[in-house]
Amino acid sequence: MTKPPSDKHAGAKARAEKDLHEALLKLQTADECRRFLRDLCTPKEIVDLSDRWWVCRLLDEGKLSYRDIHDLTGVSVTTVGRVARFLQQENYQGYRLMLDRTKLKHK
Repeated sequence: MTKPPSDKHAGAKARAEKDLHEALLKLQTADECRRFLRDLCTPKEIVDLSDRWWVCRLLDEGKLSYRDIHDLTGVSVTTVGRVARFLQQENYQGYRLMLDRTKLKHK
């Protein structure tokens, strides 16, 4: 059984997460982002992230039910619901931020 991280590790983990955020901000092109993600993530993690972003965009369009999105993407209905909750209810609003920026870019 794995021991939970102690409080002394919590500060280091928080700094590591902040460092990751800073590293992401330094990416300048889609190719740089692709290369960094391929080094950072497993192939499955990249698929999962891509699927969530696809689900987010489909939910934002508002044309399909959760079941239809599941059938189209293969993503579980539970994950579709989780993405919907973060899109609509959570305070982070990261999905909304990126959807809005993506829409502005395509105008």
